[in-house]
Amino acid sequence: MKLNLVPARTGAEWVRLGLRTFWRQPLAFISLFFLFMAAISIASQLPFLGSVLAPILLPFMTLGLMVATSVAYANDTSKPTGAAMFIAAVHAVRTEWRPMVALGIISAVYFVAAVGVSALIDGGQLARAYLLDETLAPEVLAGSDFQTARLFVMALNLPLSLAMWHAPALVHWHRVEPVKSLFFSLVALFRNFGAYAMFCLSWFGVFLAVGIGIGLVATVLVGVGAIGMGDGASAIGGALMVGSALVLAAMSLSSTWFTFRDSFNAD
Repeated sequence: MKLNLVPARTGAEWVRLGLRTFWRQPLAFISLFFLFMAAISIASQLPFLGSVLAPILLPFMTLGLMVATSVAYANDTSKPTGAAMFIAAVHAVRTEWRPMVALGIISAVYFVAAVGVSALIDGGQLARAYLLDETLAPEVLAGSDFQTARLFVMALNLPLSLAMWHAPALVHWHRVEPVKSLFFSLVALFRNFGAYAMFCLSWFGVFLAVGIGIGLVATVLVGVGAIGMGDGASAIGGALMVGSALVLAAMSLSSTWFTFRDSFNAD
């Protein structure tokens, strides 16, 4: 395995390829995304263990969607690839479940440690809410210490998110050990910083454009409901915004495989 250095403009190309591949099989991508999200959501609702189980399942979702993207891209658009995407994704997560669990445990331990360190800022309020499922008063949630602790945990989790970017794919396609895959993922992102920065900026532009359009539609629907034409219009507007956000998330994940494909190559 060797690392490829790519120009910054490649980041925009990754977004274009991701969007084009997503629209080849939009229902398959959305179904897979919702399937994994449902599993993570159900796990997160478990008392005490939910906050730990959810991070463990994230590498499975990343790998499953990347494998599905590779199948959708490789197959001709005239072929029904939806079933093949599901089969390939399930086979990948079933075959690689041990290293995925290892990556998930690393992620969960790091997350718990980050939340624990935040107790130095807010006295453990965030830790009790996240790890012990304790219900906090609204004034505590709105407090400056609690909000600062949340931002602190988000900042601490950023390096982990970058390390997890390519780790599942490196394990699956290049048989890299879980710990080494985290390191190689970070190296790839820093060595190709321009391309990944352009990738993020391009997706930000897509999210912004779609958000503005959906926001305008939702505002019109909310306004229709406000003038007495029924609360259904307001509900549709809210559901449209939430649904669009989830579809955009599925779209963005469909382009992650291209970042891996062009950053690493079999030596």
